[in-house]
Amino acid sequence: MRVSLSKSDRSFSVAPERPVLDAALDAGLNLPHSCKGGNCGACRVRLLEGEVRYPNGRPLGLSDAEVADGFILLCQARAVGDLRIEAVEPSAAGTSEIKRLPGRIVRTQQLSHDVIGVFLRLPAAEDFDFQPGQYVDVMLPGGRRRSFSIASPPHDSHPLELHVRRVQGGEFTEPLFADPHVQRGRSMLLSIEGPLGQFVYRSSDAPMLLVGGGTGLAPLKSILRHVIENDLPRHMTLYWGVRSERDLYAHGELQELVRRAPAFRYEAVLSEPSAAWAGRRGWVHEAVLQDFEGLAATDIYASGPPAMIAAVRGEFALRGADPARLFFDSFDYAPDALERQRTMAATKS
Repeated sequence: MRVSLSKSDRSFSVAPERPVLDAALDAGLNLPHSCKGGNCGACRVRLLEGEVRYPNGRPLGLSDAEVADGFILLCQARAVGDLRIEAVEPSAAGTSEIKRLPGRIVRTQQLSHDVIGVFLRLPAAEDFDFQPGQYVDVMLPGGRRRSFSIASPPHDSHPLELHVRRVQGGEFTEPLFADPHVQRGRSMLLSIEGPLGQFVYRSSDAPMLLVGGGTGLAPLKSILRHVIENDLPRHMTLYWGVRSERDLYAHGELQELVRRAPAFRYEAVLSEPSAAWAGRRGWVHEAVLQDFEGLAATDIYASGPPAMIAAVRGEFALRGADPARLFFDSFDYAPDALERQRTMAATKS
């Protein structure tokens, strides 16, 4: 089956059981997307011709009105026949070539109780050009993928730094955390694909507000280091929300960036801190709203779990945030990972 893009002469093939988004990425088309779980709506396109189905039911990121207007979500849609879609294609000037390359884990670093830093070395003979904020997919058997944002900036990406959170029963993360050879920094070979994603740094004179939840810090760290270490004249404020003190795995590093860059401010926000915590408490987006009366003249970069992204998109708009200047990256589990977790939970019960 073929999927054609209405605004160009480009098309790609897709198998009946394969998500349309995955087929587009395999064809080198980096179409807009984010969570890949059907929650954020970033991969929404209008279906002009053809029919799709959703194996797990209509995704949460698609409203009744959007369905009535002919929109579909590429990350969940399976083609029933040939399709023609209306999608926003990234401009050639703002894209990098998507490549599939071997990546060797040259070392790991325990960052917290459930997050490790994974450092990947790519082949020296291959250029890997990416923009701050993009991510790579780790390829698993059967064509499955696990997405991880690049935490290192382009100018300091040898090796690439990824932040990997442990997922109970995770097909990729459990062996990674459990393997003592990996933990001692011995080499492990992966297949990766990238760079991917439209969550990238945009040049501007406007102040930047960065909002991260958990390992959603990773792409924001890439952006921060890109701006600071290239002496770009930007005023930046980062709010990083985690559960408790033990989850602040990059707290010291961020404080060091504050010391190096007078135009950078950082606030850690804890939702379940200990009684000894003297900093900000509550939800990270609420801390932003406490500090900012208006957001109309601000470039906003938000990266984290779907609930945080939904709150940012909805509540920041009430403070005047411009939707065209709100860039987001919604972190969610891959559908097959969620199914694996449900199966494990049912087996244990």
